[in-house]
Amino acid sequence: MTDAKIRQGILSDPEARPTDAEFWKGAKVVWPSRKAIVTMRLDKDLLEWFRRERGYQTRINAILRAYMTAHNSVSAGKQ
Repeated sequence: MTDAKIRQGILSDPEARPTDAEFWKGAKVVWPSRKAIVTMRLDKDLLEWFRRERGYQTRINAILRAYMTAHNSVSAGKQ
């Protein structure tokens, strides 16, 4: 697609709002944190279930983060 066709598509979408220099003025680049390489033992069927779709490691990471966040919230409430 050309830039003109992309811009035309954005302008024709009622839910999309084109951005300008003012929008990006306060933008900051945020680099993702580094990942640690680990070895874990998981049940075979569990791993096969996650591997059915691309990005399974990212999904596992998100699930573990949600669990951690939930338990940190519970721990903070007990203090």
